Amino acid sequence: MNFRKGRMREEPEINLIPMIDVLLVILIFLMITTTYNRFSGLKITLPTAGNTAPLAQGPESIEVNVHKDGAVEVNHRLLSTRTVVDLAAALKEAAQGREEPAILIGADASATHGSVVAVMEAARQAGYHHLTVVTQVTTP
Repeated sequence: MNFRKGRMREEPEINLIPMIDVLLVILIFLMITTTYNRFSGLKITLPTAGNTAPLAQGPESIEVNVHKDGAVEVNHRLLSTRTVVDLAAALKEAAQGREEPAILIGADASATHGSVVAVMEAARQAGYHHLTVVTQVTTP
């Protein structure tokens, strides 16, 4: 006896809504429990200054030297103070009215980063934007 003769048979289907709910809960759990590592510093090898063109020193350039103790020389004249305002005034004086002289910054290898940045900031305050960092040429 076939009691289901007149009824249409329904096709089975997969209900995706419960599966999506479970995947969202797993995703939220993974997002909350994941730890993100921040590296404090990159391990890089800094380049050396080899095979560079010779630096053109001339009347349009101002030479600034930073000693290892932080003392600053502008065109071989040692400055008594190390403030940014005094450095900017010394750069303007050394420029002697020239519009855009090239600033050649030569720093000792053991000079502090802050003293070199102070020279760069003084050049910016004085209105000079052509900065060149002088390096020692290495031979292979």
